[in-house]
Amino acid sequence: MKTNFELNDVTKKLPKHLHKFVLKQPYEEYTAQNQAVWRYVMRMNVDYLKKVAHKSYIKGLSKTGISIENIPHMEGMNRILKEIGWAAVSVDGFIPPNAFMEFQAYNVLVIASDMRTIDHIEYTPAPDIIHEAAGHAPIIANPEYAEYLRRFGEIGSKAISSAKDYEMYEAIRLLSILKEDPNSSKKEIQKAEEMVTYLQNNMSELSEMAQIRNLHWWTVEYGLIGTLQDPKIYGAGLLSSIGESKWCMQEEVKKVPYTIEAANINFDITKPQPQLFVTPDFAHLSLVLEQFANKMALRKGGLKGIKKLINSKNLGTIELSTGLQISGVFTKVIADENGKPIYFQTIGETALANRDKELIGHGIENHKDGFGSPIGKLKGINIPIENMSPRDLEAYQIYEGKQIILEFEGGIKVQGDVITGTRDLRGRIQLITLINCTVKHFDNILFNPAWGIYDMAIGKEVVAAYSGPADANSFYNVGKVSETKTHKIRYTASQKELYKLYDKVRKIRASKVVYEEKITKIFNQLKTKFPKDWLLQLELYELCLQHNFSIKKDVLENLEKLKCNKSYTKLIENGLALCHN
Repeated sequence: MKTNFELNDVTKKLPKHLHKFVLKQPYEEYTAQNQAVWRYVMRMNVDYLKKVAHKSYIKGLSKTGISIENIPHMEGMNRILKEIGWAAVSVDGFIPPNAFMEFQAYNVLVIASDMRTIDHIEYTPAPDIIHEAAGHAPIIANPEYAEYLRRFGEIGSKAISSAKDYEMYEAIRLLSILKEDPNSSKKEIQKAEEMVTYLQNNMSELSEMAQIRNLHWWTVEYGLIGTLQDPKIYGAGLLSSIGESKWCMQEEVKKVPYTIEAANINFDITKPQPQLFVTPDFAHLSLVLEQFANKMALRKGGLKGIKKLINSKNLGTIELSTGLQISGVFTKVIADENGKPIYFQTIGETALANRDKELIGHGIENHKDGFGSPIGKLKGINIPIENMSPRDLEAYQIYEGKQIILEFEGGIKVQGDVITGTRDLRGRIQLITLINCTVKHFDNILFNPAWGIYDMAIGKEVVAAYSGPADANSFYNVGKVSETKTHKIRYTASQKELYKLYDKVRKIRASKVVYEEKITKIFNQLKTKFPKDWLLQLELYELCLQHNFSIKKDVLENLEKLKCNKSYTKLIENGLALCHN
């Protein structure tokens, strides 16, 4: 099967269910103005960030193949990134958080292929290639940070979402798409904003995914490092935003020591952040991540873990103390008076695994109608079934060919004829298969003999609960690609004509053969047809200065007039300062 990305030592390890999120980078769709926006932002950022960014940033630009002059080709980036054990793939805007995290776990950067428009040159609410490539990629050249990012992905991809999290993801995705599209109507944007606000105000308790996304936001996206008095930038959202990289250093932006409390601080993706968290070093990030992971159902399991999976209404996995993993959509759990789970139930396709590998004969074809089993110890017997030796099993008459009645603590009763048992490599029993089987919780029937063969999971407790399947290959379609697609911007004939002028200047600069006559002609066309376009005039002024053309005075005078428009004032001033450096 052909993929939309280059297979190399890193990307070939990606599980197949992630492939559907990857797109071919639409490089031919970038306009010459897009290239100019990239160049402007990158020149500004490098000039400013060398003073305020973490020392890894500038070094990392060259290490990861990021050019100041051109929007990067994904293939070119990958050839360089693989030297540090990473890769990059192109996607359509925001992808679901679990999928995003899972890519990270495999050392793959997810890069939104779209390019911000000139109207959002300082900050874009939508993920774009400046944010992803120029923001995220350079810092991963730092080995300690790269390992934090990978580990974050590994843990974050197991975080359990709530049913409302996916609604919020879709709402934010739509809003970011509409805000970045210059053809969107005010009514469309307002409606999308109202939906995001409504969901934010009605999310109730934060899910694990919501909390870990907060940690991701306040570190990977908007993190500062160093001291509260003299912090440096390492977060990609700040590194890729001309406006916020300067704004964040002002006293008005509160600086707070980074702790696990950041997990409970929500963010608004459409606005500058009122406060930022400062980590003393990259090692501290990993410490906080471990503190959070210790609170997750991934490590705690138990009744709360199963309930989180039930509330998520999504595919998830529980792992029993025997190592048996059950993956499916969990719908029911019965607990005893002490709050311990004694029975669980899934609905629909379910798969069983051990050590993240599906058990032979226990895929979704075998358990297409769900799976349920008791958990815990037998009533009046101190030794759990999982710890019983073959002699113990024989003594309690739990072996092939016997009719058994097993009464579990908490009131679950299993009665049937044993067909066989399934053991792991170490000989520990994980499943007992029965026919003519009835399972009851007191008088409530949980399994009827007419339903066929009953596979009973063995395990005295639930040691882990997490999002997604144990073996991704067990399910045909893990994760969902959003049906809301990023808008392809429709350009007018006039815009296309302007972009041709941008392209001419771009080619002139690349050729290093510059004639004043050509520059003058383009400048006159700009003044006549596109008097408000400031960025191309800045590029012309830069060439005029470099070659000391007499027309530089006219170009500068025109730029000074354009500065009267408050939308351009700072952008032009910063551009002129860069030209004179």
